[in-house]
Amino acid sequence: MTVIPLQLPRRLLEFTLDGEPVRVPEGSTILDACRAAGKDIPTLCEGDTLTPKNACRVCVVEVEGARTLAPACSRRAEAGMEVKTDSERARTSRKVVLELLASSTDLSTTPRVAEWIKEYEAKPDRFGPDAARVNETPKIDNDLYVRDLDKCILCYKCVDACGEQWQNTFAISVAGRGFDARISTEHAVALPESACVYCGNCIEVCPTGALSFKSEFDMREAGTWNEEAQTETTTICAYCGVGCNLTLHVQDNEIVKVTSPHDNPVTHGNLCIKGRFGYQHAQQH
Repeated sequence: MTVIPLQLPRRLLEFTLDGEPVRVPEGSTILDACRAAGKDIPTLCEGDTLTPKNACRVCVVEVEGARTLAPACSRRAEAGMEVKTDSERARTSRKVVLELLASSTDLSTTPRVAEWIKEYEAKPDRFGPDAARVNETPKIDNDLYVRDLDKCILCYKCVDACGEQWQNTFAISVAGRGFDARISTEHAVALPESACVYCGNCIEVCPTGALSFKSEFDMREAGTWNEEAQTETTTICAYCGVGCNLTLHVQDNEIVKVTSPHDNPVTHGNLCIKGRFGYQHAQQH
């Protein structure tokens, strides 16, 4: 039985989006309104199961009368406001943000970023070959997942998922300042020595592949990872009676990773170590 939470109806408010009147429920963000209107706004740090952190700034829009551009992921829609999502000012800001991110981090496994770089005519190479980069080798200190800080854009989603928004383990946080800021365990100890419980919920929300399944990392290194050849099957975890939903990603008849539907009322995309990593018994030969 699926439990559907009931809420009091929210009144609709009307505002102007790119010259067209739109109506959205009170409390909606500008990004919610854009998506409802079919407008494609780039996002990286926004997560549908997390409170917005306003970290990446690629979703900024122009609000009439506002001094600065507003992050669409967190700015609430207000009655009577006038919003421009594709103004020259907003496009220039997104272009520069993409250039800064792509020049300093490895975005090769970030979904859709190549498409956005082309759309906004961003040129990360204009900063030259000496642009500052992390240049750290991936941290492989356990058999379940890999931390590749060269791909990290400091979106804070993993910190929030591990912290008070979901897991409440607080195994990772941001260490350092400025360009030296890193996602780190306490005192930079290896994961097996940290408070990590290997739920993998940080992997679930990572937008760039800075956190990935060891199985995925190994297959990418070997050149065998092929998402187009993978199938996805959603089932129910058999380990306990909670009823978590698992989405099995299968390639060549082998489970290569496990995710969970974000719209599931039981898990909201979150799993425990058994649900996310304990799938080997299903494919023993």
